[in-house]
Amino acid sequence: MANKKTAKERADYKITDELGGLEILDAEYEKQNFSRHSHEGYTIGVIENGAQRFYRTGGHHVAPQDTIILVNADEVHSGHSATEGGWAYRAMYPLPQQLEQLTQDLNLPNYGAPYFPSAVVSDPDLANQIRLVFNTIENSDNRLLRETLIYGTLVKLMAKHAKSSLNINTQTKAQRQLLLVKEFLDDFPQADVSLDDLAKLAAISPYHLVRSFQKEFGLPPHAYQIQSRLRLARKLLKQGYSISDAAQECGFHDQSHFHRHFKKTNGYTPGQYVKTL
Repeated sequence: MANKKTAKERADYKITDELGGLEILDAEYEKQNFSRHSHEGYTIGVIENGAQRFYRTGGHHVAPQDTIILVNADEVHSGHSATEGGWAYRAMYPLPQQLEQLTQDLNLPNYGAPYFPSAVVSDPDLANQIRLVFNTIENSDNRLLRETLIYGTLVKLMAKHAKSSLNINTQTKAQRQLLLVKEFLDDFPQADVSLDDLAKLAAISPYHLVRSFQKEFGLPPHAYQIQSRLRLARKLLKQGYSISDAAQECGFHDQSHFHRHFKKTNGYTPGQYVKTL
């Protein structure tokens, strides 16, 4: 579990056994300012105290106490305090394939991974049910109880506040060109690739690529590459790589550069993350 820094800057992170490995964060921040970033998984959280102001692709939002925060997988977002004194929250980060496995319980054929249209949801009963999930994970050794609560709560959340991600929109030719660049950065995050190389891959000009990529995915190509490198780094750290080796393998200039980006994205350091593995 991550070490506590101060009463107002705390990030306790762990991975549970449920759903094949579910990431959980219990955090309290006052000065933390998350840069725009994305996660491989969804963010499903409850604000316990204070309020959080954040960007989620498409606009800015404020989540006050007792509301639910929903960020879709791979969706660019940020976060900082919206009140003096900071904010506290608990969150889980299920992967798309984990939620997709549960959608069969909704009796919707070909539902696919869900899409949450609202960034902030006021649903007191469901917020309390999500709290119960976190409390049970923290305090109960009964695996059957833990799994039953997690499965039931996530299915209820999807049934009430999600829609299918399938056929939300039809990709245009321009979107398919940009997707080629995104897929390259996802598959080869450590590559020392130039903007001109990526522009040639998409068959558009470098200037048009930067402008269009940011509009489509919420980050310019270089910033998205950093997010892809951080995702790879987490996987390597799970595999037993040292922090310095992971940083080098993922294409970061040095360990301090890696540390700074990791903390700005996750709210805890690579060292804190390794201690949970």
